[in-house]
Amino acid sequence: MNTEHIYKVKDVIAAIEEFAPASLQEKWDNTGLCIGSPDSPVKSILLGLDCTPELVDEAVACGADMIVTHHPLIFSGLKKISPDNLVGKAVMKAIQAGISVYAAHTSADKVMAGVSGAMAARLGLVNVSVLEDEGDGFGLGAVGDFPEPVSAEEAVRLVKEKFSLRNLRASKPVEGKISRVAMCGGSGSSLIEAARKSGAQLYLSGDISYHHFFTEEGFMIMDIGHYESEIEIVDILFSLLRKNFPTFAVRITQNIHSNPIFYY
Repeated sequence: MNTEHIYKVKDVIAAIEEFAPASLQEKWDNTGLCIGSPDSPVKSILLGLDCTPELVDEAVACGADMIVTHHPLIFSGLKKISPDNLVGKAVMKAIQAGISVYAAHTSADKVMAGVSGAMAARLGLVNVSVLEDEGDGFGLGAVGDFPEPVSAEEAVRLVKEKFSLRNLRASKPVEGKISRVAMCGGSGSSLIEAARKSGAQLYLSGDISYHHFFTEEGFMIMDIGHYESEIEIVDILFSLLRKNFPTFAVRITQNIHSNPIFYY
C-alpha cells in the first residue's frame, strides 16, 4: 500500500507563511497565491525571482506543478489576459499547464531572515535590527554596524565584492570612516530618511532616483540594483522548502541570472 503523503498547495503556502506571513505585506502589494487552488496537489516546485513566460515554460519542461517567486506575477489589476503582453502570456501558460503560482514579496522583505537581513549578512554586519520597525521585529529594511569602521573607498570595494557587482551608483563619498550601514532590498527610496535618522553613514538599496543622490553631509547612498539586492531570497526560499518537503523535487530556475537590466 502506498502511504506517501500527498501535499497540497496550501501546505507549501503554510510553510512559506510561517517564515514570512502574508499579513505583513504592504497594502499595495499582491503577495500570495495568484494562480491555482490551495487544494491542488504538489510534488515539484520551481523557484525564481520573477514569474516570466520563460520560467513557466521551464516549469512545464521539468514537471513542476507549482512556481514560487519573490515578485508577484499579477501585481496590479488586469483588464484583459492576452498573449500580447508578458504578464498575460505567463498567466495563460500557467493556467493551461495547471501550474499554481505563489509570490512572497513584501512579506519576505519584512522579516529579518528575509531580503534585507540577507543583505546585512553578506556584509558581515553586527548588531543588526529592523530599520523601519512595525513591531515584534517586523518591518522594512535593516541597519547594523561594520565590525570595524571602513573608508568610503573601502566600503565601495566591499559592497562590489560581496554583491558580485561590476559597478554601482553612489552619491558623493563621505569623509572619515563608515561604521553604521542601513539597507533595503528592491526599491528603497522611501527609507532614505529612516536610514539617515538611524545614524547610518551609508544606505544601500536599488532604484534610487537622481535627486536622492544629493545627500546630507556625512551620509552616503549606494544603488546596487533592484535584482542584485534581492536575488538571495530565492536561495532562502529554496532552503526553506527543501527542509519542509524533503520528498519534493525543489529546483531553482536554471536562468536565475535573469536580471532584465543589462550593463554595458
